[in-house]
Amino acid sequence: MPTKATIDAAKRDKAQGKSASTQAGEFVKAEMDSIRKGQTGARSTKQAIAIGLSEARRAGVELKPPAKGKTSEKTRKNAQRELEKGKRHEPVNPVRSRARVQVQKKEGTAAASPGALSKQAKAAAQQRTPGERSAAAKKAAHTRAQH
Repeated sequence: MPTKATIDAAKRDKAQGKSASTQAGEFVKAEMDSIRKGQTGARSTKQAIAIGLSEARRAGVELKPPAKGKTSEKTRKNAQRELEKGKRHEPVNPVRSRARVQVQKKEGTAAASPGALSKQAKAAAQQRTPGERSAAAKKAAHTRAQH
């Protein structure tokens, strides 16, 4: 369950006109923080990121499901279902939520370590073409706040 501070940060991003992935980044950051504190855990960095994106969709961030061919059909369907639940503002089942947290507490915290995050970022970047990486860098430089 995301905190009010995380939801407010995502709303602030939306009000500033930032993309859905930037808004969802607030939830991923919160998930990493909770893993580092030992409140929850994850088997891998990829799983930790997926949990954050899932929470973002359920909180109402209009983050599209992954494109066909990028992930399994099951993952795409889950993402679509979470997006629809977020649009309907369905309440979270407290029993299932508690059970999820209890299971996650048994997992390790290494998934949120700086080394693991760096390794994941490098692996994700290598999946993209040099042109895509260059375009992303140019966009980041252009949209960065002026000092």
